[in-house]
Amino acid sequence: MVDDAVRLQPFGGTGPSTLDVPRSVDDALRAVVGWPDDLLPGQGATRELWELLATLGAADLGVARAVEPHLDARAILAQAGAPARDGRTWGVFAAEGPGVRLDAVEVGEGWRLGGTKPWCSLAGRLDAALVTAHLADGGRALFAVDLHDPGVRVLDQVWASRGLTEIPSTAVAFDDVAATPVGAPGWYLDRPGFWWGGIGVAACWFGGAVGIGRRVHAETARRDDPLLAMHLGAVDHRLEDARRALAEAASLVDGYALDAVQGRVLAKRVRATVAGVCEDVLARAAHALGPAPLALEPEHAKRVADLQVYVRQQHAERDDASLGRSLASEGPPW
Repeated sequence: MVDDAVRLQPFGGTGPSTLDVPRSVDDALRAVVGWPDDLLPGQGATRELWELLATLGAADLGVARAVEPHLDARAILAQAGAPARDGRTWGVFAAEGPGVRLDAVEVGEGWRLGGTKPWCSLAGRLDAALVTAHLADGGRALFAVDLHDPGVRVLDQVWASRGLTEIPSTAVAFDDVAATPVGAPGWYLDRPGFWWGGIGVAACWFGGAVGIGRRVHAETARRDDPLLAMHLGAVDHRLEDARRALAEAASLVDGYALDAVQGRVLAKRVRATVAGVCEDVLARAAHALGPAPLALEPEHAKRVADLQVYVRQQHAERDDASLGRSLASEGPPW
């Protein structure tokens, strides 16, 4: 069962206790289709969901990165009134990129997709995906697609990353692929749940930072070194910043009817907080531990490389600027 659960409650409390932690991406993709249907944000157990994601992240960020989109897709489908109970593995492909475009065209009583979608993680190993596509009127909509359709082709692109090496995120070409609309045009981005999913990603980052913090803790417990103790203290209060941000967000998601604007502000605050914590913990661990664990300990070296790549889903100053623009349009929020 779950070892070393990550908890969002202060000073311990309950945490994930009923699920085995998969030890590889393949194990995760096999297991996740059988996980409980109530692992959904906004339904009263958001804290437990994010604790699970953080626990997976603390064990292996590759596993967390494989599981999170499947759970997000399941939550999206449930919110759209079409829960996924078909035993398939799901991804969510919603990124845009320069020079590529995916279009949706209504043909008769159905929809077809054509074009290229970038950043499609694990597309060659999943069964289905929720994909955003452009409409003729300039809007965007969400569609469910079968990734085994003969018109789906994973492009042969280099995945040179040294972190999350087991999660290739390359482009996919769609050639007249049948697609099922999920929600009305614009619904995917306008719903509050869009931002809840973004916080779930931050919970995975937090788990990765916890895993690194535990390595600093182990070294400090082993050696009586005042500099190690100083670094551990700094790591602790930064991890506490992230824990409190996630715990408060979980309470808000479950306890308040947040609209899309409020959800957006909350998510940008939490993601920025957790991303900053991750960057600080990475730096503190490097100073505290030196080069040896990075060079000689595969688990630690992988966790550091994985987190460095994964946390870059936070767009740093661009996301700060976006948050600032949102806040400036209203009265001071503090």
